[in-house]
Amino acid sequence: MLLALAIVAVWGTNFVVIKNCLSVFPPFLFAALRYVFALLPAIFFVPKPKVGWLSLCLYGLFTGVGQFGVMYYAINGQISPGLASLVIQTQVFFTIGFAMFFAREGLRFYQAVAVAVAMTGLLIIAVHTDVSTSFLGLALVVFAGLSWGAANTVSRQAGSINMLSYVVWASAFSVPPLALISYFFEGGADHLSGVILAAPVGAWIGVLWQSWGNTLFGYAAWGWLLSKHPAAVVAPAPLLVPIFGMGASAYFLGESLPLWKVLAAGLVITGLVINLFWPSLRLRLRNLIA
Repeated sequence: MLLALAIVAVWGTNFVVIKNCLSVFPPFLFAALRYVFALLPAIFFVPKPKVGWLSLCLYGLFTGVGQFGVMYYAINGQISPGLASLVIQTQVFFTIGFAMFFAREGLRFYQAVAVAVAMTGLLIIAVHTDVSTSFLGLALVVFAGLSWGAANTVSRQAGSINMLSYVVWASAFSVPPLALISYFFEGGADHLSGVILAAPVGAWIGVLWQSWGNTLFGYAAWGWLLSKHPAAVVAPAPLLVPIFGMGASAYFLGESLPLWKVLAAGLVITGLVINLFWPSLRLRLRNLIA
């Protein structure tokens, strides 16, 4: 639980870093740089994990392009960072659904209730679009959640492996498609090289934080948790990300927190609490009654 809390704290506050870096780098270039530094120089120091190339390729594509490339594009004018930190948690439903389909994991009644409560919070977001959040932005971040769920499924099927090595080597499959998308849609080689050369030190610190803090630490530790525990138990933990994400966005970026945002976040967190603590609470109640 402490490891999961550390991960979601890093991921949640990271949305402020993303927004600031997007004022310098276009989204797909930013994503490509993130995975360049996740790959280098670490790949020279960690061995290739004992897993097939297809697994590494799928994980790299799902996380690099499907999750972060698309999410960066959405945050770059289509959705506010705080709301993005909440909507991306649709990954929980996709992760559990994929686990039920591929791994035949069951869904208990209390887990279904938890998912329903959290989904209600996300639906509140869907009916409150404004100048800072479009339907396209919502759809893109939901797609990023789908990609995250798919990546979770791929990493779990890889079994008990060194997740740091897995994340590093999978990054090799994230960089080329992100770089190509950036090249063709974000200005070509001359423009992009100019952006890179003109980027201030603060933007590069943000890139390195994305690479080392979020990718190497966050996703390696997250993949390790998924390999050791059922998806329905572990996957809801990032529902805490919106608390950090919305709080940091309000404090550092001045993002508003109207009542509907607080209500939506409260429902999402309630779903998390039900999923994580209901079994132990039920056991305690039974002991008290006995």
